[in-house]
Amino acid sequence: MLCRRVIPCLDVAGGRVVKGTRFVDLRDEGDPPELAERYAREGADELVFLDISAAPQGRGTLLDIVERTARRAFIPLTVGGGVRSVEDMRDVLRAGADKVGLNTRAVADPELVTRCAARFGSQAVVVAIDARRVAPGTDGHPSGFGVVVQGGREPVALDAVAWAVRAVELGAGELLVTSIDRDGTGSGFDTELLRAISSRVPVPVIASGGAAGPDDFVAAIRDGGADAVLAAGIFHRREVSIAAAKAAMSAAGYRVRAIDPEVAA
Repeated sequence: MLCRRVIPCLDVAGGRVVKGTRFVDLRDEGDPPELAERYAREGADELVFLDISAAPQGRGTLLDIVERTARRAFIPLTVGGGVRSVEDMRDVLRAGADKVGLNTRAVADPELVTRCAARFGSQAVVVAIDARRVAPGTDGHPSGFGVVVQGGREPVALDAVAWAVRAVELGAGELLVTSIDRDGTGSGFDTELLRAISSRVPVPVIASGGAAGPDDFVAAIRDGGADAVLAAGIFHRREVSIAAAKAAMSAAGYRVRAIDPEVAA
């Protein structure tokens, strides 16, 4: 049985880690490399670095910050935001990323997923899906979950579950599923959204959006079928430790990677 992963997320805007609610009302949470180093020390399994202003601003990823972040944390790093071509993905990998997230551009150009997977392997391609609840069957959303792009700003007539299935068919090796409705609210992961997607795809699903405490991580796996759990604000502000999250998951019967007992204490 594979270990379930705990993944802190660094949402980066203007070179700083930020966090808000539903991608707005952003607050400064610190320096990306410093936080990355802290999380690696505290037992994080991986890190996700999202340049959340790249797509809305129409620019590439902040490669210098990616490089500095990768140098400080010797755990797998996924980087998303601003990747619009195979060449962009190459540059992000050269800067130190292990995997690259595709979101807005993948929706506009789905074959980009295939081109990137063909060049670098599916294991390096993560398709990030920002989803929100809509009335089932309206605007091409039979599942009741629609896709939002441009850093959570722009809804598109694309069903989230259908897009998840297609993204995997195109070559995605992992999906990062964020509930826009739950993001930053502390109301728990949208396990219905997670289950709707995880039950339809053969690749790992990372749960994102809404975590408030260790029990939410357990629910994402038990009820949502997630393979990994991601959170930002509660880790940044030390409201929940990575050790506490893993302890809850272990107590619920899920295998996790052990961390230093001194950190857990």
